[in-house]
Amino acid sequence: MIKRLLVVGLGSIGRRHARVARTVLPGLEIVALRHRVSGAPSCEEVDRSVSSIAEAIACKPQAAIVANPASYHVEVALPLANAGVHLLVEKPISDHAEGVSGLIDICAQKSVTLMIGYNMRFLSSLRRFRELIADRPVGRVLSVRAEVGQYLPSWRPGSDYRSSVSARSALGGGVLLELSHEIDYLRWLFGDVEWVSARLFRQSSLEIDVEDTAYLTLGFACGADPQAITGSLNLDFVRHDSTRSCTVICEEGTLRWDAVAARVESFERGATEWRVHSSEVAHRDDSYGAEWEHFLACIESGAPPTVSGADGLATLRVVEAAKEVSMTGAVVSIGRAEGGAGARGGVE
Repeated sequence: MIKRLLVVGLGSIGRRHARVARTVLPGLEIVALRHRVSGAPSCEEVDRSVSSIAEAIACKPQAAIVANPASYHVEVALPLANAGVHLLVEKPISDHAEGVSGLIDICAQKSVTLMIGYNMRFLSSLRRFRELIADRPVGRVLSVRAEVGQYLPSWRPGSDYRSSVSARSALGGGVLLELSHEIDYLRWLFGDVEWVSARLFRQSSLEIDVEDTAYLTLGFACGADPQAITGSLNLDFVRHDSTRSCTVICEEGTLRWDAVAARVESFERGATEWRVHSSEVAHRDDSYGAEWEHFLACIESGAPPTVSGADGLATLRVVEAAKEVSMTGAVVSIGRAEGGAGARGGVE
């Protein structure tokens, strides 16, 4: 039984994890590792605070939630893993792949549970969607279209988006890392990503130094299926009508998941309307609660978590590949249609 939890980072996500963990484990003692303790505002979710990793380890926590900026995840997680502390690392596992394999290896050597905080896998609506895809009610999957968008300044009301992790490259911001939930759940639904094509943009007037929009095309491993699945994924910080959805085009119809409405639907060949398979009132903490219960069960049983360190690294490699191909990929210039002989094509 976990009696003492370390929370690394007390931003909005760190406080949420602390609150949810205490709900799942009443009586839990929560210690926070904060950059500055002196003069820092009090936080009702924690019992006491420390300011160094050495102090944190001296408190002898059995588990930790690593919820500081992604650029510091591995740096903090490594000494905790070496001390035998079970780890729930918020997504993404890091802002770059260097050092991640070493963390995974240390956790294996020390029999430390390492789970990555892609909590969307614990949404009941997404789980129902996964079951529906596996059941093939409208035949074999042909292609996938997923999108997520929400205006960044509306993410955390009352705080300045310009100073947030999401807005700053040095802290692991940008849509690819901040919204990498989509890459993780698509891997969970359709298998490993074999190839990536991508374009990244900073389209808006938001005061950020990262991409606010990304367009990806993903090729998934076909496994036993002789025909591979291709998916398109759009992510942005600029959309004012918040959306998160996935549409699966199949041989005999279409499957659709609306995360905002927590609804799963299908449309069969010849139908005149969508068939609703599930629709619910979702509460934001529900998936975090299920995530924590699973994390604790894995610690107790020694079973591998649903979202492993290897999963976190695989998603990060897709992010890095998308960034690389966006910078180096050739662009085919078609040229203008008008002008007859004046129109020309080429490769940039």
